[in-house]
Amino acid sequence: MKIARCGIHGFHETLGIDADELRFYWTLESDDELASQAAYRVTVTEIPPGGRTLENKDNVAWDSGRCSSSAQRDIMCKPADGFRSTTEYQWTVTVWDQNDKQYSSDTNSFFTAYPRSQLLPPLSMNQTYMPHTALIFRTWFEDIENKWKAWWIGDGGDKPIYLRRSFNLKEQPSRAIAFVAGLGHHNFSVNGAPASDHVLDPGWTNYHRTVQYVAHDLTSSLHAGENVVGAHIGNGFYAGDQGDRFFWPKYEDNTYVRYGNELCFFAELHLFYPDGTHDIIISDSNWQVRKSATTLANIYASETHDRRQYPLGWDAPAFDASSWKPAKGLTGPRGFLKYQSQPPVIRHETFESISTTSPQPGIVCYDLGQNASTMVKIVVEGKAGSEITIRYSETVYENGTVKMPDPLFKEFETGVYSTFILAGTGSPETWEPDFSFTSARYIQVEGVSTKAGQGLPVIHSAVGQHVSSASRRLGTMKTDKEDVNQLLNALKWTFASNLFSYHTDCPQIEKFGWLEVTHLLAPATQYMVDMEDLYTKILDDILDAQEPNGLIPTMAPEIRYMCGPLHDTITWGCALIFIPDILLKYYGSTHTIPKMYRAGERYMWYMRKKERKGGLIEHGLGDWGRGIAHGNAQANIETAVCHECLKCMERFALNLGLADEAAKWKSEASRIYDVYNKHLLVTNDPERPYAYYTSLDSYPTRDRDAVCQALALQFGMVPLEHKEDVMKAFLDDVADGKLRSGEIGLRYLFNTLHDTNRPDLVLQMARQEEHPSYMRFLRRGETTLLEFWQDECRSKCHDMLGSILEWFYVAVLGIKPDEDGYRTFTVAPPYTSEFDAVSGTFECPYGEIAVDFKREEDGAVVLQLTVPMSTSATVMLPSMSSVAQMTRHGSSRTESIGSSLTLRHGKYVVRIT
Repeated sequence: MKIARCGIHGFHETLGIDADELRFYWTLESDDELASQAAYRVTVTEIPPGGRTLENKDNVAWDSGRCSSSAQRDIMCKPADGFRSTTEYQWTVTVWDQNDKQYSSDTNSFFTAYPRSQLLPPLSMNQTYMPHTALIFRTWFEDIENKWKAWWIGDGGDKPIYLRRSFNLKEQPSRAIAFVAGLGHHNFSVNGAPASDHVLDPGWTNYHRTVQYVAHDLTSSLHAGENVVGAHIGNGFYAGDQGDRFFWPKYEDNTYVRYGNELCFFAELHLFYPDGTHDIIISDSNWQVRKSATTLANIYASETHDRRQYPLGWDAPAFDASSWKPAKGLTGPRGFLKYQSQPPVIRHETFESISTTSPQPGIVCYDLGQNASTMVKIVVEGKAGSEITIRYSETVYENGTVKMPDPLFKEFETGVYSTFILAGTGSPETWEPDFSFTSARYIQVEGVSTKAGQGLPVIHSAVGQHVSSASRRLGTMKTDKEDVNQLLNALKWTFASNLFSYHTDCPQIEKFGWLEVTHLLAPATQYMVDMEDLYTKILDDILDAQEPNGLIPTMAPEIRYMCGPLHDTITWGCALIFIPDILLKYYGSTHTIPKMYRAGERYMWYMRKKERKGGLIEHGLGDWGRGIAHGNAQANIETAVCHECLKCMERFALNLGLADEAAKWKSEASRIYDVYNKHLLVTNDPERPYAYYTSLDSYPTRDRDAVCQALALQFGMVPLEHKEDVMKAFLDDVADGKLRSGEIGLRYLFNTLHDTNRPDLVLQMARQEEHPSYMRFLRRGETTLLEFWQDECRSKCHDMLGSILEWFYVAVLGIKPDEDGYRTFTVAPPYTSEFDAVSGTFECPYGEIAVDFKREEDGAVVLQLTVPMSTSATVMLPSMSSVAQMTRHGSSRTESIGSSLTLRHGKYVVRIT
């Protein structure tokens, strides 16, 4: 047995832990089919500044003791006195197998920041009248070893700046950790090199409530002698700068309000030496500042950079900074400091041009072949002062120039661009954005030529650098149907392009944190990337966004005030309650339940004030995206979602040991259930031979929409005696194979089609010639999903219609979780579908699941399957009389007859007849 991977729930990186309660997890591997974990022990040891020695090697901070349990996830660690500030901890896992044989993990570590401090010290702007030695500040500087010490600094302006700090070291530290935050975003460097591969640090939050800081290990980057750390600060959403270009939060109604008006930064560098010395360098007036060569940092992909103004070597030793000014102390934002626990945003794949054209002199256009979230990079050579314009788009005119197909947003063609002014070094010069991103397949560069001798700078290359969350990539899938593979590829890039420090709806024109996609797409997204840490942060954003009356707005962070249903809709706000349930179901994690429970309670009491007819909820957006932006089936969708929220709250109360409150939530859910069926269930329609659900869209006229039936079935709203009827009503409405659904109904429509074993109808819907149709997007040359069921629209990298990806993984690859966190799961190959070959892998929380399905000429099926340790798989067979010949790697063949087969961990080949 081997302990393969260990981690801490909710933390992608572990260099700045700010919590006194952690939850550990680990995975196991073994070739022994009978191997199992019988007990575990987790030990956490404090490592002093001088490092681990024989004298302090047993300095145990927390010890679970031996626990007789098979649990490998959600293991709570809560030292009685919390964790020490700015301290390294090492932790190991020991497990005992069924034979009481002991195995130990490699040593894991984390480093703390200040678990019980959330604000920088108050910086009085008038030290003459209010010095920090004054009595009013006394308590702020007590217990200082457990409190932040740095200042917020800057130049007092709202344009991008460089900050640097030079310092000399007598010797190289044995450990060097930096905590930094620059608002809106920062790029942090040490001795002339980036401190990490991060971009767009720190994550976007409501800065009035929360400000994230980032931690870097600088140990290998520092040396004896002069060292320099530098920070380049840009606007982001914190102090958004429109300049003379497009800025969506101010479009039409100018509702954008800045979080702050001064770009600001703080840093603490903690230096540890072998003799136990701990030195701290903080951001203060000893730092130096000057304006950036990037003079505009509009996050909507519009920057201006004058390379002539770039101070070469500014963040490295031996640089002459005599003209720089001392940094100013600033008040800074009001939000509490919190570690950036979600995965950082990083650059991933690079897309090179598949076609380069020059539609007219001075303009060069590039087709990258794939639409995706991107940071463009160009390499140009030319004279000093030459001005280059870079534009980007998801669509082009026939001549290859950028196009915005939506006539309402034509400004995007001319108002979104970056300007690069050359320094004229005589060598190629590279430009890429510092603080912005977009979604683009096409790049248009103006003021250049591909050949020398044209009197213009020569462009050597233009590429797209895919930029998104660094969340671990988990799943891949391939079939024998080429159109399906193309759709899977489009879904992959659409999903990946909308994950940053939040889940956006599109990376190009809006960039907002609309909440419905977080829960609607979670069951699909979790097959592709590890979302646990990002969802944990998104939940914090939602908690920050909750209003005093309990309302959860449709966006978090909320940057642009929307009114009516665009601000208050339960199918968006329910993310507060659905996300902890998602984390429990797919990751076996309960760490978010305690912190959201009371907020969920306030939201449910708020929703009660919105009830109509004794319990219906129908004030929101309905099935958004059906008929573009005209909601329908509001009562059916929103009341069912409200009922599910109440059921979640019941489960959460039981998890927290609140039995009386669980009973209250159960009663509330029962009340909503009764009202739902009283007003929406039709049992006496002489024109239809079955019971069905109607919407109230055209009351008293009744309808029998498939989405209404699917919502009732998927959320358990149908009385048992009417289930068969409602399923008939559902199948009648989808019998023509046409897709009639917006983004809310899609998931439940596809799941119900899976429950009725109708893959033919799902594929018929996907392949429709006219919209709604997924394959129509692809036939028209799109490589990602569009915002609506249209041929042309403003956004062509919108993931909200992507629920079909879940269906592919569940109904075609066949993997579906049963017990929380995939402790048990089902594999149901596509026996009755058109697919003859399907393969894919998915790394679940316990390890990799691999499926390879092939249908042979004689009709037999060969299934190759990998089941990770500590899980069991139920393989569904075609019928009660199916014969399965199974061979486990390293074992002899066995045979069984029946409708299912249960397998322990291992690699299997199963032939099914």
